[in-house]
Amino acid sequence: MGLISLLAVQAEGTATKASAAQPPPSANAAPPGAPSPSASPSPTIPPLPATAAGVALRRVVYSVGAKEVWLVDPKKDPQIQAAFPVTPGSVNPTPGTYTVYSRAAAANGTDGKQIEHVVRFAQQAGTVFGFSAAVDGATPEADPKTKTGGIRTDRADGQTLWDFAPDGTRVQVVP
Repeated sequence: MGLISLLAVQAEGTATKASAAQPPPSANAAPPGAPSPSASPSPTIPPLPATAAGVALRRVVYSVGAKEVWLVDPKKDPQIQAAFPVTPGSVNPTPGTYTVYSRAAAANGTDGKQIEHVVRFAQQAGTVFGFSAAVDGATPEADPKTKTGGIRTDRADGQTLWDFAPDGTRVQVVP
């Protein structure tokens, strides 16, 4: 039942974002009866990680394909505490479940930018993966010539993620 509620909340939030993102009708709109472009379905949040006792755990879910993060707390209503878009680095982490192992209030990003609210959760093949926000608020696409695992948020979302994910918080990466 909890998973059904979670999916319903996700669907409702996605519908709200989708309708808010729709441009107003214009003179260039397709004529009635013309085929409409199909929207890609939003990713399904996988089942919550559980402890040995079967209790669902709070976590950060990062969808590589959707470039979106959900902050999920199964003890709250709604369970999805926040959802926001992110800009990935030039390298993506392998899907799986990780744990926040390090945080820094401020640092220099591998792209040379000053960053804040750094929440690190994985290291793979020499690349460190974590969430952060650029102090200047920029979220440009990563330079494909530079190997970066920083997943950028805007500053407000970076603060929200920082507050939600202390060391030990689960991070689930999905395709």
